[in-house]
Amino acid sequence: MPEKNYLFSPINSRRAFEQVSMNIKDLIFQGVLKPGDKLPSETHLASQFNVGRQTIREALRLLELSGFIVIHKGGAGGPIIADTVINKISDLFLDAFRMRNITMDELTVARFEIEKVILNYVVKNATPSDFEALRENVDIAKSKIDNDLLATEENIQFHRLLAKASKNHVFVITLEAIMALVGDFLSHIGPNVETSGNVVRYHAAILEAIEEKDRELALQLLEQHILEVRDRLNRLVTSDPNP
Repeated sequence: MPEKNYLFSPINSRRAFEQVSMNIKDLIFQGVLKPGDKLPSETHLASQFNVGRQTIREALRLLELSGFIVIHKGGAGGPIIADTVINKISDLFLDAFRMRNITMDELTVARFEIEKVILNYVVKNATPSDFEALRENVDIAKSKIDNDLLATEENIQFHRLLAKASKNHVFVITLEAIMALVGDFLSHIGPNVETSGNVVRYHAAILEAIEEKDRELALQLLEQHILEVRDRLNRLVTSDPNP
């Protein structure tokens, strides 16, 4: 496969790897490089940037840690543009939560206030395809519950889909970080099918209220749902202060 001739400029700096990394990120932000695109080889990149291969390796490592690329091994591998930045943000958010010893009440208040605003925009901006995705999510979750299986991932994804339906990317990023934190705590609880099924029922009711544009009912159900999650997480923290 021929190398792509990107317009990289020579670098001359003691911290050249950071400039190389920023140059590649700029091309991603501009849409010149897109998820799935394969970057040129280390040798080709080193030649275009006029730096050593070690500098390129450091730059690629920085991009990988930041979530902009993944590096596949083997002859057909190499650096591939990826979009895993939100996952990295979520990991940092989780670390920050643990460092700051944030209380469950703080998390609950912040989560509800953010999701309340998101829900308002969902009622106003959601499209038929958004409702289709939300209904499919609830249907899959119900099917799992009917087969005595947990629907934890689907239940977390429901809130991500709500954020997406708001048509505001900042809400999507913010809620992704919060749900990563909620998911981490729930993983320590080991929810049972009954608890998981109760969440699905809340989600189904919230979705129905949104579809009927009953904003007040949707907000009431959302608050009840989030408070119930808080109570379960508080039981976790009480039983194990260092989960």
